[in-house]
Amino acid sequence: MGFHKYEKIWLLFGIISLILFLSIVGVSAFGFNHHPSGGMETIDPTKVENTAPFDEPGVKKLEDGTYEVVVIAEAFSFNPGDIKVPAGEKVVFKVTSKDVTHSFSIVDTTVNMMVVPGRVNTKTFKFDKPGKYLILCNEYCGGGHHYMSTEIEVVPS
Repeated sequence: MGFHKYEKIWLLFGIISLILFLSIVGVSAFGFNHHPSGGMETIDPTKVENTAPFDEPGVKKLEDGTYEVVVIAEAFSFNPGDIKVPAGEKVVFKVTSKDVTHSFSIVDTTVNMMVVPGRVNTKTFKFDKPGKYLILCNEYCGGGHHYMSTEIEVVPS
């Protein structure tokens, strides 16, 4: 049994395309150190409020000068509701959920994380301009989903 000339061409095209695709993914992942923004760390979703750092949600200045914002997403709200960080400083967001899947999206930024119960998502961002930024949940999380929003205030440093 032999292959027709066109079958050989298409098989060769498919194999070369697959090798090219896997090479691009491999170079991107290992060469440029791309990896998921978070979600690799896990906690017990029934003990979120007893597990550090979620036992004290809010804004903390770390020893290296960065700011850590610890947020718990829960039924139709973010805890804490008031977040204030300085402009021009590196801010590390740590977010988890204790009930259902939510999202943590800051409008007009690249901060957009899916928040799954039992997973800790981390994203680092630097706000260049002072102002108020809207935080939304983009995952339908129940009947009060449309109320799930808050603001982050970025103050001049």
